[in-house]
Amino acid sequence: MSETVSNIRPQPDDVLVQIADYTLNTPISSAEAYETARLCLMDTLGCGFEALSYPACTKLLGPLVPGTIVPNGARVPGTPYVLDPVSAAFNIGAMIRWLDYNDTWLAAEWGHPSDNLGGILATADWLSRTAVANGKKPLIMRDVLTAMIKAHEIQGVMALENSFNRVGLDHVILVKVASTAVVTAMLGGTRDEVINALSNAFIDGHPLRTYRHAPNTGSRKSWAAGDATSRGVRLALMAIKGEMGYPSALSAKTWGFYDVLFRGQPFKLPQPFGSYVMENVLFKISFPAEFHAQTAVEAAFQLHPLVRERLDEVEKVVITTHESAIRIIDKRGPLYNPADRDHCIQYMTAVGLIFGELTARHYEDEVAADPRIDALREKMEVVENPQFSKDYLDPAKRSIANAVQVFFRDGSHTEQVVVEYPIGHRRRRAEGVPLLIEKFKTNLARRFPPKQAGLILKVCQDAERLNGLPVNEFMDLLVI
Repeated sequence: MSETVSNIRPQPDDVLVQIADYTLNTPISSAEAYETARLCLMDTLGCGFEALSYPACTKLLGPLVPGTIVPNGARVPGTPYVLDPVSAAFNIGAMIRWLDYNDTWLAAEWGHPSDNLGGILATADWLSRTAVANGKKPLIMRDVLTAMIKAHEIQGVMALENSFNRVGLDHVILVKVASTAVVTAMLGGTRDEVINALSNAFIDGHPLRTYRHAPNTGSRKSWAAGDATSRGVRLALMAIKGEMGYPSALSAKTWGFYDVLFRGQPFKLPQPFGSYVMENVLFKISFPAEFHAQTAVEAAFQLHPLVRERLDEVEKVVITTHESAIRIIDKRGPLYNPADRDHCIQYMTAVGLIFGELTARHYEDEVAADPRIDALREKMEVVENPQFSKDYLDPAKRSIANAVQVFFRDGSHTEQVVVEYPIGHRRRRAEGVPLLIEKFKTNLARRFPPKQAGLILKVCQDAERLNGLPVNEFMDLLVI
């Protein structure tokens, strides 16, 4: 006889409850978290402004149906678009992620927690304009920073010991989950409504990582996070309207997330939700490169003066790295597009050795056609240092170590240059912040007239003024 399955609904899965209770009830008291969130806001918007220089990005932006008018709609920074919050979240999220230049979190899973700004900013602007139109108070930018801290925390703590990539799922699942939680709370959702929305986020079909890996690497990886954060907004809006949830979405035998997609293993939450992730988040400051390669590129820059005149004499280049880098960006053979190249540690290191710099244009076809790049790639060996891999996962270190050494045909060689922590790491925050501000200035200048760019910078650098500024007024500063 077959076993009868009980149709009595259980209590909600504990992970759903923990996320909901944190989102709704945990105050954020960390001054460092708020200061880092302010820097993160600037940097993330700047990445979006730079992406607006690329037609491959801008062709995806704007309303789904041209001419659509949305009363009290959300603004898309750096553009004239006024959209519904779901579409605006996609637009902002795609801009932010397009060039692989916004912040990063590395653990058992990795990702870019500022991807959630798409949903947060679109929702906050729409809510604020709607409130003002009805004679009510808008949200202020302090609310946006709080939502950013919480979205970072949800995504980052979930990533500490739960590897979605090892089961073939892409990390943007965590963007969808985090955006769903914080946006439902922003909309005034109850505990039950947040749990309902989260359950639907986990039940959704989820993106496969195939678009990040050979032989299918492509531009979807640049808009996948926009898609995820916009989905979070949609699920939040549905929950607020009373759409039901599924309490054992994760743990249901046979049909739940754990059994279907996570090899039967429940999620591990090794620490309470707080503000740890925002405080320790990694910024990409000096160049756009997949973060596992950031320190390899820094090492290559140091070796550039010793190698640039001897490229024809190179016998081999040894890149010593950590296990995650080998699994994700150790790539040989043809590279077909910019998305392929910025996820190849050999390509990024070769560009650093040859040019002494790495910008978004170095991933484009014109630069990639330089025969010196592939010639150098062919001479590269990528090997693991077990200590690098251990320190990568050590919560007290969170290093992203790489080393580069160049050997020449005459038997001579450079020193092995080791870089453990990239300039965007918390351990190098004092060194990195001035450069982060310069990066923001540069990106403002790409999109705005000098007077407008100066005003935006002034507001963003004044923490007290920014905190109290209505969200709709802040977004008005960013209209072009």
